[in-house]
Amino acid sequence: MNTKKTGYPVKKFDFPTKRYCQTLDLKDDPALITEYVDRHSDAKRWQEIVDGIRAVGILEMEIYLIGTRLFMIVETAADFDWDTAFARLATLPRQAEWEEYMSVFQVSKPGATSAEKWQLMDRIFRL
Repeated sequence: MNTKKTGYPVKKFDFPTKRYCQTLDLKDDPALITEYVDRHSDAKRWQEIVDGIRAVGILEMEIYLIGTRLFMIVETAADFDWDTAFARLATLPRQAEWEEYMSVFQVSKPGATSAEKWQLMDRIFRL
C-alpha cells in the first residue's frame, strides 16, 4: 500500500506531457472534511465526473489533503489547452451537479465552477 511515507507511483506516458497544480481550501470542520474525502472514494465518486475529466483530455488527476488545504495535480498532453478544456468540462453531464454537491465542503462562492474554485499555482522551484 502506498502512503505519504512510502510515496505514490507516477504513471509514465510515451509522449510529451505537462502538469498543472491547483489549490482549494475546505471549510474547517473535521466531519465535513471526512465526508469530502469519502465522496471522492472509488465507491462514491460519480463515474460521469471521471468520464468527463478524461473526455476533456486530462490524463491523470490527484488530490492531496493536509488540514483544510487541498492540492491537485493534473497531468495532460503537452498540447492541452486549460481554458478550452475546462469550459467544455463545465458543460458535460452532471458536472454542474457535482460542483454543487461538493460546494458544501469548499470555501468558494455559491455556484462557482471547478475552474473558479480551484486556483492554479505558480511553480517556484524545480530540481
